[in-house]
Amino acid sequence: MHPPAYNCFVDRDKMDSAIPDLGPKELSCTELQELKQLARQGYWARSYALRGQVYQRLIRDIPCRTVTPDASVYRDIVGKIVGKHSSTSLPLPEFVDNTQVPSYCLNSKGEGAVRKILLCISNQFPDVSFCPALPAVVALLLHYSADEAECFEKACRILACNDSSRKLVDQSFLAFESSCMTFGDLVNKYCQAAHKLMVAVSEDVLQVYADWQRWLFGELPLSYFARVFDVFLVEGYKVLYRVALAILKFFHKVRAGQPLESDNVKQDIRAFVRDIAKTVSPEKLLEKAFAIRLFSRKEIQLLQMANEKALKQKGITVKQKRQFVHLAVHADNFHSEIVGVKEMRDIWSWVPERFALCQPLLLFSSLQHGYSLTRFYFQCEGREPTVLLIKTTQKEVCGAYLSTDWSERNKFGGKLGFFGTGECFVFRLQPEVQRYEWVVIKHPELTKPAPLESTTVPPSPSHSVSSEPADRLSPFLATRHFNLPSKTESLFMAGGSDCLIIGGGGGPALYIDGDLNRGRTGHCDTFNNQPLCSENFLIAAVEAWGFQDPDIQ
Repeated sequence: MHPPAYNCFVDRDKMDSAIPDLGPKELSCTELQELKQLARQGYWARSYALRGQVYQRLIRDIPCRTVTPDASVYRDIVGKIVGKHSSTSLPLPEFVDNTQVPSYCLNSKGEGAVRKILLCISNQFPDVSFCPALPAVVALLLHYSADEAECFEKACRILACNDSSRKLVDQSFLAFESSCMTFGDLVNKYCQAAHKLMVAVSEDVLQVYADWQRWLFGELPLSYFARVFDVFLVEGYKVLYRVALAILKFFHKVRAGQPLESDNVKQDIRAFVRDIAKTVSPEKLLEKAFAIRLFSRKEIQLLQMANEKALKQKGITVKQKRQFVHLAVHADNFHSEIVGVKEMRDIWSWVPERFALCQPLLLFSSLQHGYSLTRFYFQCEGREPTVLLIKTTQKEVCGAYLSTDWSERNKFGGKLGFFGTGECFVFRLQPEVQRYEWVVIKHPELTKPAPLESTTVPPSPSHSVSSEPADRLSPFLATRHFNLPSKTESLFMAGGSDCLIIGGGGGPALYIDGDLNRGRTGHCDTFNNQPLCSENFLIAAVEAWGFQDPDIQ
């Protein structure tokens, strides 16, 4: 049955300008690859009736739990749940976290219907504890449903998907927060210029990225959100990351060099997204989104798992209500002989989000523990990851983020051997801020990811099979998952009794002697970096920092 061209929930005058009802009326293809192309091209975007047919088909094909509430369930329960309340005054269920229902050209009856459907979903899905995206999903689906009951059934099928490889919407605070952290990780990798701006204008960049789903589910105009949803139903959750990254790229392009309109960058991005039509068309937004060469779906899933694990260790559970994730680097309890609070926050904004939740913990200071590499190893062993900071006698500051425990050096029988993972990076802070990541991240054309064998977070390449996989720090950048053209792209960190080396191939990015007295820096193949300071330098101070859970005193 074809849905009506415009049903009773829609303000037709507003709809005509939002989504014109033009274009093809039939869709005959069944192949997934062809559907992907048609969705990205907007094949059914200008036909209201055809989009309704496509949504009906795509949602019907979602694999669901054996018992999933359908339209008849809605008709049975809606009267009991709504009672005598006016639909427009109905309270929203707690799991939407006070999210406003987007109007999406709905009339007052339609806005009330969204509230009724959400309350009935809450009744049927007691396990859904946090889902702020759902009001936008229901409001859009109402356009393409014959009545409230049909819309309810479609939303229920999205929530009840039981395909473990197919994530659709976050349904708990734990899942939502880990998605926010994963988005932050992806921004850090793929939108470095925008990330630098976010760090400069916000005290806690994680709180900015925690808003990413609102950009899509609420702030985007209807015609844009519908285009995103078209592709999302075909390709899944990864599409949302792509579009949000594209939004941030456009925001940076427009706002870079300009003063922000408020002292709250979150509000500025929301305003930008609401008025995005002034900047870019839906077609250009999707074009930018799919031009980003993201990690594979499997690798992103592994990253999400690692972030969930970090949150669970922090005490956040599936049933927990939303809480504020506190800024880790506090001015009142941070002291370093090399960097200030602002510089340490810059470093913390680069580290993987699962560690950015933790407070910096001073492990080693040459001014406290002496200028000894042996003492450096002693203080750092048992800790991973760590941050190495170096201050030269010329007041230059540089360093490295090191993903793996320095005790790994002992596995090479006294010989100098490299270990670590692709999450390692090197940086300089003075005279200018610059970070250099693993060359494969910026140039994925150097390699093709090898097949991942399971959804378990894999160990780093230097660990034996008996190591606990869930404790490894690099779930998707372990070099064993990449077919590298040569070993020089995976020389991350090495330590011996007489020197410490970061990066290799063509020379080290950092070399420090056994007395922590002299060092040198230059270009290396691993990070494709420029010298981090004067090529040959004398050391004034060395520090190593670890990561301490903020709940541990």
